Amino acid sequence: MNTKQIDYCIELAHTLNFSRAAENLFVSQPSFSYQIRLLEEEVGFAIFERSGKGASLTPAGTQFVGFLTGMREDLKRAIEQGKNFSAKYKDSISISLLVRQAVHFLPEAMRLFAVSHPDVQIVPLFQYENGVESFLREEVDILFALKEQTRQIPGITVHSLYTSHIYLIAQTDDPLAEKNLIREEDLYGRTLMVGGGSPDALRAVQHRLIASGKIDYFNSADHDTTLTNVAAGKGVCLAPGFLNDHSGQFAWIPFDCMESFSCVLCTHKNDQRESLAAFISQLKTLYKETVAVPF
Repeated sequence: MNTKQIDYCIELAHTLNFSRAAENLFVSQPSFSYQIRLLEEEVGFAIFERSGKGASLTPAGTQFVGFLTGMREDLKRAIEQGKNFSAKYKDSISISLLVRQAVHFLPEAMRLFAVSHPDVQIVPLFQYENGVESFLREEVDILFALKEQTRQIPGITVHSLYTSHIYLIAQTDDPLAEKNLIREEDLYGRTLMVGGGSPDALRAVQHRLIASGKIDYFNSADHDTTLTNVAAGKGVCLAPGFLNDHSGQFAWIPFDCMESFSCVLCTHKNDQRESLAAFISQLKTLYKETVAVPF
């Protein structure tokens, strides 16, 4: 199956007429029909039903053309990105993040890095669930992770970035938002949302609070669902500071506990590019020099 056959198949699915589809693509009808027949022979099923009135998609063909259309769009974007890359950049560095806000200074680091390395592109990838797997397959150059997640990963270099603490998230008009520090007793009688793939340290705090018997709790599927529930007034939640987007939509108040998260960047030991080391250094410098932003 080649791109010509994909284009022919998609066009015929739109027009449902061999003559019109061939005309739209500036080829002869016999050549067009031959390519469609070759495609059907290759996939092993009929994509179109032929009739004197034209053509119609078979049930299998409907599903297949839907897949082809998505694949063709992906291919088009890949070609466009490749052209952009080849025209301006000689190399690229990809970084996998759980969420955009996890590396707060990433945009600033990218801006500064572009000055010293204008021919190297930084590509952020947001992979909430499969970032580690993608990194292990060496599809990604840098992985943002919690240090606890890296202990069993072989062949990597771990770069300490910052320590993230635990915060209470509440509506801005919640009485708790007026406090500078939240303690366990401040949550007595409140509803705490838990779950949603919480890291180990956060789960430990949640379990400790629930075990007091003085706090109601509500299971929430993920962080976005939890924030929606907070906005709806269903309760409050605890979260790592690295999830804070600093938008001001919610109040983020430090929670009094010993638990914290060591946030790191991982690179492959066999990747010794000067540009990679320079970008990691740029990020570490920004975090080291800044104390105004809470994490």
